[in-house]
Amino acid sequence: MSGTSPGLQPPADAVKPVRHPDAPAPGELLGAHYGQCFGCGGDQPHGLHLQARAGEGVSITAEFTVRPAHQGAPGLAHGGVLASALDETLGSLNWLLRTIAVTGRLETDFLRPVPVDTTLYLQAEVTALAGRKIYSTATGRIGGPDGPVAVRADALFIEVKIDHFVDHGREEEIRAAMDDPDRIRRTRAFEVNP
Repeated sequence: MSGTSPGLQPPADAVKPVRHPDAPAPGELLGAHYGQCFGCGGDQPHGLHLQARAGEGVSITAEFTVRPAHQGAPGLAHGGVLASALDETLGSLNWLLRTIAVTGRLETDFLRPVPVDTTLYLQAEVTALAGRKIYSTATGRIGGPDGPVAVRADALFIEVKIDHFVDHGREEEIRAAMDDPDRIRRTRAFEVNP
């Protein structure tokens, strides 16, 4: 991404990311990390319902279709919704690292309007790791996975402990997620977002 701010440039001692051995296989659908998540949750009637698949290395592909509830200007996706789609896609990368992380910084470029009923095809990858910092990049294309780029973003995620969510989340949702008998769903509920 051109013009990326210094805060999104990995330091010289950053290392190349390595996919966790227990990460989902390439092509595998990641599914929602939390049913109430605006980005991927199926329990959100106006959410993005973003579908992400594991890619090769530490990359994923995802897509979502812009619905009338997602518009800003008449007939066009709201920029904040597009930024949310990028953030959700970038955050999903952390599942391939098996790391709990939150968005520290997200820098987005809007290159083309995205009309209602358009499917946005997203591609994201982790580019570097430095301590608790995870550097990543994403693009969103229209007209197909190889279509023109409509939006793109660079992000910095920060690894956190589960206490981050316990200390700051609403108690009833935290308790419900932690009491889920499905170990994978319980772990994934706390996967991304501040």
